[in-house]
Amino acid sequence: MQELGIAAAVHPFGWRIRITAFSSPPCTWLLSVEGHEHSGRVQQAAAGGGGAGIEAAFVTAGGQVTQLPWDQAAVSVRFEDLAPVSAFPVLPGRRWGPGWWWSATTGRHVVHGSAAMRTQLMVLDRNPDVTGLSARPVRLLWRDVANGRVRSWVPQLFARYADGTGLLADCPSSPAVGGERAQRARVVLEAACARVGWSYRRLEPPPAVVAANLRWLAGYRHPRYQGPPGLQAALAAAFAAPRPLADGVAVVGDSLQVLPAAYHALWCGHLTTPLDEPLHERVLICADAERGEGVERRLSNVGGDSERG
Repeated sequence: MQELGIAAAVHPFGWRIRITAFSSPPCTWLLSVEGHEHSGRVQQAAAGGGGAGIEAAFVTAGGQVTQLPWDQAAVSVRFEDLAPVSAFPVLPGRRWGPGWWWSATTGRHVVHGSAAMRTQLMVLDRNPDVTGLSARPVRLLWRDVANGRVRSWVPQLFARYADGTGLLADCPSSPAVGGERAQRARVVLEAACARVGWSYRRLEPPPAVVAANLRWLAGYRHPRYQGPPGLQAALAAAFAAPRPLADGVAVVGDSLQVLPAAYHALWCGHLTTPLDEPLHERVLICADAERGEGVERRLSNVGGDSERG
């Protein structure tokens, strides 16, 4: 195999990138990130050596780019605590750019790259089974069996569940977004996650009414909205049986103080109501979790793992 040429560049993070072209397969292009363990493992995978199988590349807390076999990384790395392995792009002309979501689950900010991703962050942040969230914490690499090329994919979201399992997810604005490459990656990621007891999903956007209700309730997700001691217990008592929102709030006290606490309780799931119907002052609210189970199940199926609904 003859080496045809070399191109070198410096990555914005300071990595020295070296791209080598060869005249014949299996390695047409070889990427080297000099000075990092990541370099050797990518070269090994591209050359078809001992690095066969799926690899996981991530940035450690100390800023070191590291790569491990996927099966090993899944059980040893806390992906919910990691920074993005690659940044979300800023595309000129688009009305939406990367932003930050404050997570009530973790008390930290999670970066997002689109409105669709922010909506899925809201859904997962409200899921009581979720204990950790992060954005783009890992890049998966594998060899394409069809042509021997090294492929990679960076899922947009990671969620850690209370039982220790994880969810890798992408958040397309429509099912067709990503094209054939996304569908090929989906097959690989689903198999990789299933092997370690996790799941991978392309999360579909929730219905417009559900998304609007979530955005409203998310404005009251911070613990400061739970109100003074005893207020949440008073709300639970007032809505022990289904009643209109305005009526129950009036029973508890001043609506300026009680209404934000009621929205916070709805966000936390202490109070329930059908989120597939518009929220208004006459919507029926109930503190009985069993009465809201069907609605909560439908909502959990919109984002996260449907088997956990």
